Amino acid sequence: MTALANETHSFEPSLLGGLLSDDTFWPAQPQNFGETGLSESFIETLVLKTVLIIGTISGRTVSEKTGLPFRVIEPLLDILRTRKLLSHVRPAAFNDYYYSLTEAGQQRAQTHMRQCSYVGPAPVPLSDYVLSVEAQAAGLDPIDREQLRHALSSISYQDDLLDQIGPAVNSNTGLFLFGPPGNGKTTIARCLTQCLGQEIWIPHAILDDGNLIKLQDDAFHRPAPIPEADGNILKAQEWDRRWIRIQRPTVVVGGELVMDNLEVRHDSRSNICEAPLQMKSNCGCLLIDDFGRQRIAPEELLNRWIVPLENKCDYLTLPTGKKVQIPFEQLIIFSTNLDPDELVDEAFLRRVPYKIFVGDPGKEEYRRLMTQVCKSLGFPTTPEAAEHLFKFYEDSGRNLRRCHPRDLVNQVANFCRYRKIPMTLRPEYLDQACRSYFSQL
Repeated sequence: MTALANETHSFEPSLLGGLLSDDTFWPAQPQNFGETGLSESFIETLVLKTVLIIGTISGRTVSEKTGLPFRVIEPLLDILRTRKLLSHVRPAAFNDYYYSLTEAGQQRAQTHMRQCSYVGPAPVPLSDYVLSVEAQAAGLDPIDREQLRHALSSISYQDDLLDQIGPAVNSNTGLFLFGPPGNGKTTIARCLTQCLGQEIWIPHAILDDGNLIKLQDDAFHRPAPIPEADGNILKAQEWDRRWIRIQRPTVVVGGELVMDNLEVRHDSRSNICEAPLQMKSNCGCLLIDDFGRQRIAPEELLNRWIVPLENKCDYLTLPTGKKVQIPFEQLIIFSTNLDPDELVDEAFLRRVPYKIFVGDPGKEEYRRLMTQVCKSLGFPTTPEAAEHLFKFYEDSGRNLRRCHPRDLVNQVANFCRYRKIPMTLRPEYLDQACRSYFSQL
């Protein structure tokens, strides 16, 4: 794989022609090879592999698949045709042609494929990615109480939690959410991403020192629509197709987390690298759920975050051995059912300055949750159902949890559907749900 060309390329971490008032970054469409930040030989390699995979293909489709403008691709197609690597098959619309590989072109493309099997949107230079993160993270404004209340509007919580979470979010450092299971710690963490703003731009892939790193991940990145520019649809389409606009990401990992997930992972067969989780969550939220239950020691995991948390940057090692610095611009949340003081010592906890306890609901909140769940599942309002369950909690010595109304009423709903009887919360139905849910004899 070829390294980056030493060329000046187009990059605008600010507004493009006044397109958007809310965007702090807009990827400008490259007008020539130099503005892509990639060498001509790299783009040639990507084009040949694209034609190899698809077969007969028009020039504009090559442009679409590689994410590069047709004005950049068209001269290269002519060069490849002159070198007898491509041939015209037939004319296409809009002064275009359909192309296919010659025998020499197939051999060349297969050689490139063995060296690196990546086919897709062309990558962007690492330096462009770094600037994009800094620009989009720098645009984050401090949140206020009303914004936080709106972000948490879909869940139930104790009101004093707002004044604890708000400053932690504004600190843009790290925080612990701890407390008994089933009280919504993970749900709270997911909702907090809404406070960070709406959409951001990320590249599909990044190139540095000949290493291609895939960044876009369907598991974490949800596409967002491209906004129009004052009603001008054509002008709004003037963006670099190597980038994708997404909702601010929330990356959630639990007990399956290992140290390899936090480093650049290289597949020796495809010669493609996978970005680590902290890159995929930049400008968003990284939630480490069930902290303390990973297959690695809590101290080892927290040690990995000391430099990023303090310096807002991380250092990664590429397969070539080169070390690169990337931004660490995200809200990192550790969610655990265990007491943080029992997990790690004071020196580690100092790096995560906010520790927020998410406790059990009170009876009034539990009643409210029961009412909401009953309404959503089609049960008639049954205030006495909560009172019946309170008796069970007292007799069994169990604590109230916010997840219980949803889970218990769902069990009753499933029972009613199975028996083909009206949706009602009879005491005997609730007792059966409790026996099943809590394994109560």
